[in-house]
Amino acid sequence: MKTETLIIGGGLAGLNLASQLAEQQQDFLLVEARDRLGGRILTEHVGGGAFDLGPAWFWPGQPRMAKLVDRLGLTRFDQSYQGDLLFETEQGHVQRGQGFASMQGAYRLKGGLGALIAKLAGAIPEGRLLRSTPIIALERRPEGITAIEGNGQAILAQRVVLALPLRIADQIDFSPSLPAQAHNAMKSVATWMAGHAKVVAVYEKSFWTEAGLSGDAMSHHGPMVEIHDASPAQGGPYALFGFIGVPPRSRLDEHELRQRIQAQFVRMFGPDAADPVALLIKDWAFDPLTATSADQVPLQSHPEYGMPHALSDVWQGDLIFSGTEVAPQFGGYLEGALEAAENALTSLKHATA
Repeated sequence: MKTETLIIGGGLAGLNLASQLAEQQQDFLLVEARDRLGGRILTEHVGGGAFDLGPAWFWPGQPRMAKLVDRLGLTRFDQSYQGDLLFETEQGHVQRGQGFASMQGAYRLKGGLGALIAKLAGAIPEGRLLRSTPIIALERRPEGITAIEGNGQAILAQRVVLALPLRIADQIDFSPSLPAQAHNAMKSVATWMAGHAKVVAVYEKSFWTEAGLSGDAMSHHGPMVEIHDASPAQGGPYALFGFIGVPPRSRLDEHELRQRIQAQFVRMFGPDAADPVALLIKDWAFDPLTATSADQVPLQSHPEYGMPHALSDVWQGDLIFSGTEVAPQFGGYLEGALEAAENALTSLKHATA
């Protein structure tokens, strides 16, 4: 199989780049190791509702997301924030009206961010997208770059775009080997949100809203350290979501973890929280296509992202890095994935000029 541009990674960055190349009628192939698209975007559907187990928010001042949502005919809505916030002390005592709505002003997407992924995927011509296709090696040869799939088959490309977290890209076998500085750079860049686990509890009623609560809650007791409303803009089913912040989570079996999560929801929101329609859990720290062992401890602050100097002009510019963590302005965010794709497209244009 041959192509001009091989894009490795079917998350937001890779899909957005692929859709732009398709619009320009360029020759490309997009490959994704998972059997689904979206990367860290993962939307599950329960009872007609769409609930994000990965990122859920974008913000004013992020022009690429706003433009893309409008272009694709999708609908954004404001994150719910009205009502009292709850705070749980280290001893498990719940206080009401402590603090403010931390996510006021954030946008969410009708149908979840999976709707964005579905629209982008729908713009890619048949035969230009391969799922369940992990790339384990890249070999630079006079005729181009050969990508070796996990099953041993090969794809020959003139240029390769790695739309992946840098630590995941570092797991690929490169021949000839990249300089030590390049590998060190890939290892040193933390994957944003890779150390987190997210919980979504789905309910038939928004009982917290009826009680004058916003759904926002902070806890020093856990296992969830932060909780927010995850309901659709209108109608149900309704939901609360939380971030688990007690590493190492691997010491808890799933049954015990679920029991602790449900007990915390009841402590904080009352007996109506005891029996969710569904309790969805996604621990990104143990997803091998998102996180490495270095990512298993959640970050405490947002890193300074951007393209490391050692990863510029690799293989004479024919190997391009394009995950959100290399975006210089919005690294780590959804906007950063679009920014990285935009920069990769510019690099491709220069390579073919």
